[in-house]
Amino acid sequence: MYFRDIDTLAPAAFKRMTGVDRTLFDRMTDYLQQHAPTFGRPAKLSIADQLLLTLSYWREYRTMFHVAADYRISEPTACRIIRRVEDTLAQSPDLQLPERKPRPKSDLEYAFIVIDATETPINRPKKKRSSGPITAARRSGTLSRRN
Repeated sequence: MYFRDIDTLAPAAFKRMTGVDRTLFDRMTDYLQQHAPTFGRPAKLSIADQLLLTLSYWREYRTMFHVAADYRISEPTACRIIRRVEDTLAQSPDLQLPERKPRPKSDLEYAFIVIDATETPINRPKKKRSSGPITAARRSGTLSRRN
């Protein structure tokens, strides 16, 4: 689904579709536009479509294959777009997630026991043959070193 398809959605439906409200989406688009590479071949998808692709990947946990098929691009291209958008947005001071509060310290101490439960192959015992003459025939057919 391209950005032109969801551009006219109501604000609640837009947030439900993308996971972010329209003002944040516009801020993200503006930041990506400012930091877009100005060299090389022009991108097949617009900045808004690239952001929408990334948000749909984050929101729906779909595979790169399915996301790429929706936008009619290859899997490696979808991966490159997602990484570039993630890296660019991570550099923005406005769009950073708030830092987590540190966990409260506990009085409990934990002890861990590590058990190695790796399977190791063993040799199976050989089946015993009950027919003795075969062994005797083999022994008689071998040369001895007695001189």
